[in-house]
Amino acid sequence: MARVTDLDALYAISLATGLAGGDAAHLYEDRTLVGHIYSAPYACLEPDLALVVEDSVGVAGFAVGAADTESWEARLEREWWPHLRTRYPDPEGASNDWTADQKRCSMIHHPERTPTNIAQEYPAHMHLNLLPRLQHQGCGALLFEAWLEIARGRGAPAVHVGINRANVRALQFWIRRGFESLTADGGGARTAWMSRLTIAG
Repeated sequence: MARVTDLDALYAISLATGLAGGDAAHLYEDRTLVGHIYSAPYACLEPDLALVVEDSVGVAGFAVGAADTESWEARLEREWWPHLRTRYPDPEGASNDWTADQKRCSMIHHPERTPTNIAQEYPAHMHLNLLPRLQHQGCGALLFEAWLEIARGRGAPAVHVGINRANVRALQFWIRRGFESLTADGGGARTAWMSRLTIAG
């Protein structure tokens, strides 16, 4: 499970995989913004569902998530977003002119909500990211199964993921894990929603 000492690595991995699975470091002035959204809150607020994998170099991947998405999003509103909103201003002007940093700041002030039909039918959700040096070695599958076992223990009947449609390798990974495409009520066209029963083999 993730430790407090792993937090810097989670931020680094989030950035290194933040461009449809590729390195997004060149896009951001603030190198923590992606992690503030996709990994750090889980490690800080839901550490039992925050797993890491490491090699001789160090932590190189993580699986994080929550067993009940609606409760999780409400918790973020209470315990995570407020302090970040005081640190990062909500950008003004046309979004087409925003920098990558400003787009993430807007997500902090206006986080994308999981479509209600998905959150209720497939309550758990997760994010899984690996650095290139651990990809294509079976580490992602092992990390996923370990995370899923914990979610099962929390009573989660089904799990969903939201993937950037441009991340073709991620879409293929989840298909191989038995995930199927979903139709969302609302939500942006950028995100592909997929799910599977946690009891599935």
